Amino acid sequence: MWIFTHKVKSNGVFERHKVRLVGDGKTQHIRIDCGETFSLVVKPATIRTVLSLSLSKAWPIHQLDVKNAFLHGELQETVYMHQPLGYRDCVHPNYVYLLRKSLYGLKQAPRAWYKWFADFVLSIGFTNSRCDNSLFIFSKGSNMAYILLYVDDITLTASSDALRCSIMDLLSSEFAMKDLGPLNYFLGIAVTRHKGGMFLSQRQYAEEIIERAGMSSCKPSLTPVDTKSKVSATSSTTFDDPSLYRSLAGALQYLTFTRPDISYAVQQVCLHMHDPRVDHMSALKRVIQYVKGTLDHGLHLYPSSFSTLVSYTDADWGGCPDTRRSTSGYCVFLGDNLISWSSKRQPTLSRSSAEAEYRGVANVVSESCWIRNLLLELHCSIKKATLVYCDNVSAIYLSGNPVQHQRTKHIEMDIHFVREKVARGQVRVLHVPSPLSDCGYLY
Repeated sequence: MWIFTHKVKSNGVFERHKVRLVGDGKTQHIRIDCGETFSLVVKPATIRTVLSLSLSKAWPIHQLDVKNAFLHGELQETVYMHQPLGYRDCVHPNYVYLLRKSLYGLKQAPRAWYKWFADFVLSIGFTNSRCDNSLFIFSKGSNMAYILLYVDDITLTASSDALRCSIMDLLSSEFAMKDLGPLNYFLGIAVTRHKGGMFLSQRQYAEEIIERAGMSSCKPSLTPVDTKSKVSATSSTTFDDPSLYRSLAGALQYLTFTRPDISYAVQQVCLHMHDPRVDHMSALKRVIQYVKGTLDHGLHLYPSSFSTLVSYTDADWGGCPDTRRSTSGYCVFLGDNLISWSSKRQPTLSRSSAEAEYRGVANVVSESCWIRNLLLELHCSIKKATLVYCDNVSAIYLSGNPVQHQRTKHIEMDIHFVREKVARGQVRVLHVPSPLSDCGYLY
């Protein structure tokens, strides 16, 4: 079918009319007219890390646009398409097209585009990051450049304008590429540069969520969650519009890209997407009320030393009223910049608060090790040990000593890798006092 849309600028102003021929991917069948459909996209933590490094090094950061990106990928499968309206052969109206290249709407189109782009940038001297396959790294002497690929949104940063222009010329020789100038809007995120650094905001996206929920005139809330006990999975009657709940919960998940302050609240809301209840919808509306009052909030990135990696972790114990599982959360700072955070319910039960906290330490150590490896590939290796702050003394002892007693002897070996990292000097687990550590809310 033909899709007619209005293309708007980042500020919502109409730019031009747009038309696109789209295939009906719903009729495709795996292993018949499509094979692998999974397409890699760059991780949010990778984006924040690269932006932080580029700011600290005062590198230019540009965004690129590829015209009709999905139309260039080579198809490996045999795919036929009906003649589109307006382009039908009068002599042979029942004939069909054999597609040689991908088309918007096909299940394998994003994967075909990624392969085409990746093959080319590798041929001009870039290498694929092992930590994130959607990050491409160029290194030759003192010249460095990074490319971030999120479907067809491309961000390029380089150590000099001359190198950036030469890379742009090479990309333009293969793709219909356009340089949109310094990074200002990507993935629905507005980027504002100022003397102190960079501010990432999803204000427009947040306003769309509020409007979709029909809460444009709601009263703002001071906090994203209630201070009462957590809501049970069966605490009230079933909500009458589960699809609306899931749509809003999924939208809030993407809002956490620049809003770590709602990470825990959104995680709690998303636990009940399979069977939303009235109380769960009330909790979701409270998050939206909080967002309504904090539309100007976002993520600041500053030019900062990237020689230190500091992490903080916390966990409640048996906080889930239904499964009695614990919830752990962490945040990771590269210099002064927050680059990674998470709030997640643990997969297993913990028999003690020490075990719950130790699992939280294991999660943040795993993330910190991944970031260290990423920085090593970016040629910005960290020499100092990662500092991990935790408010549970028993978990700190467990991380540095092979102690075994009644409450810890059953802990799985897969989280004892923390001891190995501590012994190697890559990680130091330290105590931080936390007067609110028992309340169970992880902001």
